[in-house]
Amino acid sequence: MLMGNSLWQLITQSDAISWLVLLTLLSLSIVCWAVFLCKVVVARLKKRHLNRAIGQLKHAKNIDEMLRVASALQGTAPGYFLSKNLLYLKSVLENSRARGGKLTTHEWELIQSHLDQTVDTLMNHEEAYLPILSTSAAVAPLLGLFGTVWGLVHAFVRISERQAADIVAVAPGIAQALMTTLAGLVVAIPALIMFNYLLVQARAIEQKLITLSDSMNMTVQKLLTITEVEVPCEDTRKEDGAKELQ
Repeated sequence: MLMGNSLWQLITQSDAISWLVLLTLLSLSIVCWAVFLCKVVVARLKKRHLNRAIGQLKHAKNIDEMLRVASALQGTAPGYFLSKNLLYLKSVLENSRARGGKLTTHEWELIQSHLDQTVDTLMNHEEAYLPILSTSAAVAPLLGLFGTVWGLVHAFVRISERQAADIVAVAPGIAQALMTTLAGLVVAIPALIMFNYLLVQARAIEQKLITLSDSMNMTVQKLLTITEVEVPCEDTRKEDGAKELQ
């Protein structure tokens, strides 16, 4: 209690710039903790839904069962993933039926590319607020150092005005200056830990999304027939054009 009262007295005796630095660091700390707690809760829900989707998709034998899995997980990350890719698959199948009901290699590659793009979209959303934590971890010590340098300058100015350099005159000013450095470290260290923890959680979610994408890919492969299509390379096209000109 005595230490807390002494610290509070040092804070109340600080100047406007030191107060501004301390309030900025307090705001950064509140934002970091809010982002961290929200991300932790959402990450746990996403992993639970992804595990459920992966388990159910392994037993899906046709597209209708895959649609039922997607509808059961509506409003979740795996539900969005399955719905978006099944809609795209449906549009590709409708186009292929007009040509005989078989998918070309190019169309199959487009389906796989769409799966990868959906994973990237979900991961961009998952990592949306992580830069706040990394930026806070980098900026907070610098803000604390700025406040310390500012406080030391004013402390030495007061010492020169009083023309006294004993410990009684020096200690309060230096202690006030070091308060901002302490506050910067209190913000930066947890922010760095939060960032690394959430980054690990994001990589775990990404791995589960890739597993879900592979499961959907394998299920679709069992249901569809792929026809190889030979696409002439650029050199062959140039040679054919030259022959036509001749």
